Amino acid sequence: MSKTKSWISAFRLRTLPLSFSGIIFGTFIAYHYDFWNTTVFVLALVTTLLFQIISNLANDLGDSLKGTDNENRVGPTRAVQSGEITKKEMKNAVILFSVLSLISSSFLIVFGTKDLSLNYLLFYAGLALLCVLAAITYTLGRKAYGYLGLGDIFVFIFFGLVSVLGVFTFYSKTIDLLNILPAITIGFLSTAVLNLNNMRDRINDQNSGKNTLVVKLGFKKAKFYHSFLIFGAILSLCMFIAELNEVWLLMALAPSVALVAHINLVWKIENERDFDPELKKVALSTFAISVFFMIGVILSKYL
Repeated sequence: MSKTKSWISAFRLRTLPLSFSGIIFGTFIAYHYDFWNTTVFVLALVTTLLFQIISNLANDLGDSLKGTDNENRVGPTRAVQSGEITKKEMKNAVILFSVLSLISSSFLIVFGTKDLSLNYLLFYAGLALLCVLAAITYTLGRKAYGYLGLGDIFVFIFFGLVSVLGVFTFYSKTIDLLNILPAITIGFLSTAVLNLNNMRDRINDQNSGKNTLVVKLGFKKAKFYHSFLIFGAILSLCMFIAELNEVWLLMALAPSVALVAHINLVWKIENERDFDPELKKVALSTFAISVFFMIGVILSKYL
């Protein structure tokens, strides 16, 4: 594999659509209420993309340093694990993308908090720093929270609450508590992707001292937890669409059919390797929900 292909592989492109989902959803909730700012939309997409790349690179490096990426790992071979990219190169890449993300988020905050008080600017600046820190320390550091079973909480907060609620405020300059419902939807589904990843890697994680929530719950309880995340996400989405009372927004429920079929399959899986294809299904379903919601909002405006 060439160096370029190794870096592309390290970016883990299949995870990137998931990172856009909250931004798209929050943006088009705002658009539903006649708020729009092209600059904010582009900067929000770029910033969340950079945050996700940091997380993927830092995860690659952290698991390699801790010995979790070994010959017993079920998932795809990581870049540092393969030897194609050195630990020093990966560390430099994490630093580079951290700087880029802070630059991008700074522009986003400046444009997004225009006409808001200084307190909002400072709050979002602190939040941007926390996003970078959370992306890095999932597996890096002596007390990496991914090794303590806290990854699910952080994914829910940053992929769901921060993404949806945060970007909506940049457009509307207000906070709408109703938006907690779609934030729960995106947060739960993003957490479900992590849960699938951890179910797939459960045995090796346990043997390597990576005490994910799946390791703590066990195989069967992790499936119950996964079902809760999926059905909780669908229920929250239904409640939100019912509150908005726009028939075109029902389009966003279409991917729920695939998610219900996915749950049925998850309960039948006995070999951890078979969880790997399901990650892509849930990630793409989450992205599809946000895109269909976007289309539904546009159609409701012009038809």
